[in-house]
Amino acid sequence: VAMIVVRALGEMVLHRPSSGAFVSYSREFIGEKAAYAAGWFHFINWGFTVIADSTAIAGFLIFWKPISDALPQWALALLALTIVLVINLIGVKWFGEMEFWFSIIKVVTIIAFMFVSIFFIVTSKDLSSDGQHATAGLHNITDSGFFPNGVSPMFMLMSGVIFAYASMELIGVAAGETENPREVMPKAARAVVWRILVFYIGTITLMTLLLPTDQYKKGESPFVTVLDRVGFHIGGVHMADIMSVVLISAVASSMNSGLYSTGRVLRSMAMAGTAPRYLAKMSKTQVPYWGIFTTFAFGLIGVGINYAWPSDAFEMVLELATLGIIGVWSMILISHLMMVRKAKRGELERPDFKLKGAPFLNIFGLLFMAAVLLLIMFGDDPKAAKAVYIGGPVLAALMVGGWFLVRGRINSEAFDDEASRMS
Repeated sequence: VAMIVVRALGEMVLHRPSSGAFVSYSREFIGEKAAYAAGWFHFINWGFTVIADSTAIAGFLIFWKPISDALPQWALALLALTIVLVINLIGVKWFGEMEFWFSIIKVVTIIAFMFVSIFFIVTSKDLSSDGQHATAGLHNITDSGFFPNGVSPMFMLMSGVIFAYASMELIGVAAGETENPREVMPKAARAVVWRILVFYIGTITLMTLLLPTDQYKKGESPFVTVLDRVGFHIGGVHMADIMSVVLISAVASSMNSGLYSTGRVLRSMAMAGTAPRYLAKMSKTQVPYWGIFTTFAFGLIGVGINYAWPSDAFEMVLELATLGIIGVWSMILISHLMMVRKAKRGELERPDFKLKGAPFLNIFGLLFMAAVLLLIMFGDDPKAAKAVYIGGPVLAALMVGGWFLVRGRINSEAFDDEASRMS
């Protein structure tokens, strides 16, 4: 489904390159209301993702006893959010520098982990610990089967999977800002396929070969679990602790990108009239500080959630972030569906790089995301359902009310113009 979304967006980029991406295409093929909804769905996605990221960092830090004794989880979430806020406010140079190192750390680590895992699997390394017997190899899958707990958990966890694939739609924004999007976009879309196969599916496959699935622990990263079993030490420092630092850098990278992108999208929306005007203000260093501060203020909700419900904070905001992702992806698929219909009527010509199987794949993707939404609402996790039952109507009411406030002052072309200048 993620690839359907990327291919659909890629075709629209080749039809008309735009740094406004899915917001611009929602306006062109559906209407102004759809563009308004797409922009705010994007903010909902990244706003709650920032909360989820700060919660995840606090969750990693809390496992180190000296830190957990010094600060509660809510304070750690606030600290992480504040540090990333400062990085973004300094200027784009600092953002780019930090993002570069965050990315280098996580990519190098995951590749090293994969090579080490393959060595353990080939040599059938004994990973037994604390009375739990385990040896790396194919038998960890064949002995228990592909669905040791039944098929239903695969569906129950789907919202978390969608959350992990979020931001793939930003490939359209990046491609729309390049000098030659008609050459870049097809290459980028194909590269996404290989990265999914290697970094997502490849890593998960290796993990299932290293340990029986029932030996992974709730509340602990599977990377940490594996390295804890291996027992590597570097200069007295445990490899599991090193991996925790790497995971913190990876999550910080996501939060860094969230503040960066939402600040600029909110500014663009303010210029177009679909967001409050104060969000259009820029600093002397060309930082949309009010947009970044607004996302930071939104992130403070997460600090409150970490204070009130520390053990459930991540799951609660994950479900709400997923609502934003489903909204953005749905807008992309519906926009593309309308584009295909226009092409069939002879009103435009589809580019060579197209989503084959449209409109049926569009409908399949939309039904899939509707099913995920229903699984959240009626699944086995009452806390996740409660988050959607309460949060969904509140967000919907805010968006509908916001539309009536801004509909009279919308400048349809400003979003694309401003986004292009900021690129």
